[in-house]
Amino acid sequence: MADPAPKVTVEVAGRRLVVSNLDKVMYPDTETTKGEVLHYYARIAPVLLPHLARRPVTRVRFPHGTGGMSFFEKNLPSGAPAWLPRVTLAHGSDTITYPLITGVDTLTYLANLASLELHVPQWQVDADDQRLPPDRLVIDLDPGPGAGLQECSVVALRVRERLVGIGLSPVPVTSGSKGIQVYAVVPRSHSSDELSALAQQLAQELTGEFPDLVVWKMATALRPGKVFVDWSQNTAAKTTISPYSLRGKGAPFAAAPRTWEELERGATTPEGLTQVLADEVLTRVERQGDLAAALLG
Repeated sequence: MADPAPKVTVEVAGRRLVVSNLDKVMYPDTETTKGEVLHYYARIAPVLLPHLARRPVTRVRFPHGTGGMSFFEKNLPSGAPAWLPRVTLAHGSDTITYPLITGVDTLTYLANLASLELHVPQWQVDADDQRLPPDRLVIDLDPGPGAGLQECSVVALRVRERLVGIGLSPVPVTSGSKGIQVYAVVPRSHSSDELSALAQQLAQELTGEFPDLVVWKMATALRPGKVFVDWSQNTAAKTTISPYSLRGKGAPFAAAPRTWEELERGATTPEGLTQVLADEVLTRVERQGDLAAALLG
């Protein structure tokens, strides 16, 4: 019989938590361990937590690291402690109880379960756990085969022009995976369906203007060499990766808010913009603060 996983009791935000397998490699390309993952989330928490506030969190868990199997988890895991904040929401005839990440203690508890990726909707819940109208618009730019961050940067700059033209202040985030998300704060006077329709119209207009670069239809056969402008991420049931969340890749890339100057450089050369590793994200925050602070309203 294998030895039981070694466990350590730590104090986080005044709460005693048991963490385990701190030496387990979670990212095989860099041999990044679970202990280092927990350390990243503890250090990034001051800028990450506000982006998670009052948003039900869907996690992607990697029990054996990113080299093994993974699964999405919406419901709070069985055995979760009573102190862990949560919200129960109806989904058709079903209900789902999501965790709410309110502090480093909640963040550490979930990260210890190998919840590397944290995905959230474009809406929050209020103090009575009722879903509010969306407060963010997102344009998700997904490069097809043969396209990359350079093409996404070109499209993101066009998206910025359109959003600024209707009075919004867009913020770009490299996803830590393949593409870029462009977010903008919107007043809570529109439904998710209305924002999805707005994003779809924008995607269709960009496809008409740049047919060799942009595609708005979801058919994968249309995507080689182009950027899919995924307008559907604004529907109420969809989520996007939270700024500063890790991603489940071979190395610990993270979703990183960027400057528009970086995207302008990225649009001119394939090497002008790259995804960002976790340690680089921490350095960027130390130097620049939260480049996505405008999304906090």
